[in-house]
Amino acid sequence: MTSQSDKHASNLLHEDELQNQKRILIATAVEAERDAVLRGLGDMPNVDVITVGVGVASAAARTAMVLAKAAVPYHLVINAGIGGGFAGRADIGSLVVADLIVAADLGAETPEGFLSVDELGFGSARIAVSSHWNSLLFHAIAAAHLSVLSGPILTVTTATGTAETTSALAKRVDGAAAEGMEGFGVAEAATGFNLPFAEIRAISNAVGPRDRAAWRIGEALASLEAASKAIREVLT
Repeated sequence: MTSQSDKHASNLLHEDELQNQKRILIATAVEAERDAVLRGLGDMPNVDVITVGVGVASAAARTAMVLAKAAVPYHLVINAGIGGGFAGRADIGSLVVADLIVAADLGAETPEGFLSVDELGFGSARIAVSSHWNSLLFHAIAAAHLSVLSGPILTVTTATGTAETTSALAKRVDGAAAEGMEGFGVAEAATGFNLPFAEIRAISNAVGPRDRAAWRIGEALASLEAASKAIREVLT
């Protein structure tokens, strides 16, 4: 029969083992994304994959809650999911690893046009990702012969559905590659805990006029699974 002291010693040993590993938190918006990531990763005890809900507010709050309650500190936070790709930059089924996170619609409309919070003097709508992790993740995915690029990923509170908005966003953020709804929130939470952050998006649709019939969610989830398998080694 196992004594309480034996259980305590076992728990301490488990925590020591985790301390010696790179503990990774991967935040996804919905269960389908989480399941795709888990299928790709397989059994990795040092990696926790969670759902944080759709949208920047939910993503920030739930990620921060998990980071605050962690018994053993994390070393890296990744936001992974599917998203829209900008035409000419990221095709459907391809992958984007963020080199910059931009809250693209955080600001104010004026008669002269949109002003970001940076221009308003109220903070910044841009968060730099970890260049170290960006490089490791990008090259691991590329080495698996998957279609991948590194570029800015935009976080929006309303998914883009018109050509006009697409054009405005592309002008607002030079080289914009993909669009999602959680990256900036997850990044803010990670930054609050002084943790490096990365974002990976598998492209399910083109950013632009909304056409659900043209979306390829299954294809994007398969790409997300393949990317998760490709990055296993760098997360070990």
